[in-house]
Parts: sequence; C-alpha cells; structure tokens
Amino acid sequence: MHLVGCLPQGGLLKRLDHVGSRRATAGNAWFGILDADAATMGSYFVNEVTVVDVQHSARGAGRVDLTMTLWCENALSGAEGVWELIRTGRLNRPGLWHERAPEDRQTWLSVAPASSEYHRQGAPDAAAGQVFTLDSRQVSDIDSFFCALGEAVNGPGGYFGWNLDALNDCLRGGWGAATPFTLHWRSSAEARARLVQRVPTRRGEASLFDLLLEIFEEQGVKVALR
Repeated sequence: MHLVGCLPQGGLLKRLDHVGSRRATAGNAWFGILDADAATMGSYFVNEVTVVDVQHSARGAGRVDLTMTLWCENALSGAEGVWELIRTGRLNRPGLWHERAPEDRQTWLSVAPASSEYHRQGAPDAAAGQVFTLDSRQVSDIDSFFCALGEAVNGPGGYFGWNLDALNDCLRGGWGAATPFTLHWRSSAEARARLVQRVPTRRGEASLFDLLLEIFEEQGVKVALR
C-alpha cells in the first residue's frame, strides 16, 4: 500500500527510522475509507502494518510518502470499485449488484457490512411490523440472495447478512429492521429452484431455500412467497 503526502503520528511515526528491520512493524490498526468530504464511509481492521519505504513527499514540508505492507482478511480484490460508487453518490438505485459477475458478488458483500453505518447515517431500525419486498429474479446462489436481501431491507448497497450466522445476527436487531416483520418474497419459485444446496440442520439437512425459511420463521419474520 502506498500512502502519499502523509503526516505520520504515534506508533507509525516511530517506525520510520527502522525500515528494513523488525522494528519497522507498527502492528495492528483500523484503516478508514473516506468520502469526498473526508467523512468515514467504513473501515477495515488490518494486521502486521510494516513500513518498507519512506520518501520525502512533494505534497508539502514535513510530509512523507510511505510504502507499507499489511494483511487484511475482509478487503477483497475489486472492493475499491464499490467504494467509489459510494464515494461519488452513484450507489443510488436498486440492482447495481446485478452487473457484478457471480464470482464478484462476495466483493460486493464485503463492502456492505463495512459501509452499513454510513448508509444508514445512524438511523434506528425500522419499527417492528414493517413490510419489505425481496425481488429474487436475479438470485442464483447464496451470495446473490444476500445482495438482494440487503437491498430489500436497507436500500441500494444495503446490508442484512452475508452468511447464515450473520443473518441470524441481523435478525436480532441493530441492522435496519426490528422483528417481527413481513417479507414479500417475489419470484420465490425461481429462488427455490436455484437455492437447492443441501446444508446441515438440527434435524438432519435441508435445501438452502428451506433453511432460510426456517431461520426467518424462528426469528419472527413472516414470509409471503410470491
């Protein structure tokens, strides 16, 4: 990672004189993603932040250009394109995730939880009893299901889980919707035909579609299949 025009502080500043040695490692940090007004859109927890090169910067006196290595589990390749949609205000209509290839939808989902607070701007959960509409015409697998569900509950780019455990967490509140609520599941027959992967349950195994219905029912969500 290259950081241009930096004013290092704290532990990072102390590492600048130790490039090339073990003492150049600053440790762990939060890496913030900023919008055009320098407000934080989201952040990633990063490990093993290590300074590998430092140069005087053309950006101003006292500033430096840093080259660092780091490790981040959740920053997936291609995420910068999704962040740019948010930064420029172009993540403003439903269905933009449809344009992503199936293998890139994990990237879309990796940005959604990191940016969820920014999208909601501190708004409380929708009150219990709300009705949300899930359009599953583009749902072909579990990743596309969560892209569609996040959008149904929280609007374009919204987040409401990216795996089954995360869905259970979201249904306990704090992620945009309070239970009980009603989910109108459009094109559900198409989704049922596609979400056929067998997954283990407490009673044996079930299709992914049926397990999702079971989770919703257990957490107080009424699903109306359309």
